[in-house]
Amino acid sequence: MITLTRAENAFRNIKSPLAVRPVHHHVEERVDTHIFLSILAYHLLVAIEKTLLDQNVHSSWQTLRDLLKTHQVCTVVLPTDTGAVLRIRKASTPEPTHREIYNLLHINSQVIQPRKTWTEPENDP
Repeated sequence: MITLTRAENAFRNIKSPLAVRPVHHHVEERVDTHIFLSILAYHLLVAIEKTLLDQNVHSSWQTLRDLLKTHQVCTVVLPTDTGAVLRIRKASTPEPTHREIYNLLHINSQVIQPRKTWTEPENDP
């Protein structure tokens, strides 16, 4: 049985890494969307827990989250003499614990590919 508290906690856990601020909804459509996303987050977390249970791993989402939160994604910002800026976004190297969890969940341990973006200086008229 799903409880509202557990669904809300799932939503909170999913949105926390995204740094989404709390929004108090007053429009019915937004309330419906919030409820939908909360239930979706709940189902995602239950699916993760079930996938692990099927492999005889009895860890809660909170435990997994605590273990995985040390696997970071970083952005290195490199300004140039010309005013252009190179940004390199890359995940840290996963530790053995991270790789084990990813393997159990059938997720590639390289969760994001390194990405380079250039920002050119603005020309003032």
